[in-house]
Amino acid sequence: MEWLNYHHLLYFWVVAREGSIARACQELRLAQPTISGQIRALEESLGEKLFTRSGRRLILTETGRLVFQYADEIFGLGRELTNVLKGRPRGRPIRFAVGISDLIPKLIAYRILQPVFALKDTVQLVCYENDPEELLAGLSAHKLDLVLTHTPAHPVRVRVFSHRLGSSGVSLFASSSMAARYRKNFPARLDGAPFLLPLERSALRRDIEQWFTRHGIRPRIIGEFQDNALINVFGHSGSGIFAAPAAIEQEVKRYVRVGMLGRMDSVTEEFYAVSAERKIKHPAVAAITEAARSTLFAP
Repeated sequence: MEWLNYHHLLYFWVVAREGSIARACQELRLAQPTISGQIRALEESLGEKLFTRSGRRLILTETGRLVFQYADEIFGLGRELTNVLKGRPRGRPIRFAVGISDLIPKLIAYRILQPVFALKDTVQLVCYENDPEELLAGLSAHKLDLVLTHTPAHPVRVRVFSHRLGSSGVSLFASSSMAARYRKNFPARLDGAPFLLPLERSALRRDIEQWFTRHGIRPRIIGEFQDNALINVFGHSGSGIFAAPAAIEQEVKRYVRVGMLGRMDSVTEEFYAVSAERKIKHPAVAAITEAARSTLFAP
């Protein structure tokens, strides 16, 4: 079995990253012949040239670019491993990668994650937005520290653990003039009113439609959206009425600059934090779950 010499790979990676052997010598505190010799040894073991020269500049070959991508990931994982085992390096922030379901309202995600910045240690927050299934795959592969979703994960598919953050009622909002018009005689006045709704695949959409049926409301659906932030934009412009969690009523009114019509009785949204660990150990995960349960979604 052939083994890759990681010392050779490290010297190549630093040269490629710095752009020259001279700068790599300063970074590694090694003589130029030593580094040049190590790179030649790596090229011989791989059977491919990694650099070409253009004047005084070193240019990565196609193979060199491929090797650099792998090296960058390898040494990036090495830094993460060191951080996990020894704690964060002095003066550097803890990296906290969070996946956010594309159905989670942006203002809710902000409120859930806000306690991260109150931690004693500095945290570098990295957020990804995607379909929940894709995010959970990233979590199980340890590419993410946490995933925020509306529903608990299915542990049969991926080995992860769901931590319920809480639930929120749902309120209806619209531009100030539209809210004033439809607020009177709520909710009966909503029959025939223009609505901006989430896509049909969402649990919230099903609950809203059931609420319409219970109250005899036949909405005029102006638009259907996957992106909650886009609903806010159309709602602010006066295009229609939209729903948002009651837990962020003040934020919606302040940031989206709309008025509230009323709350949808018996309609609620659930929120979960999904992690790869059964017992929460990551300080950022512990902070947001505690704050969500005690403050944001407190009964």
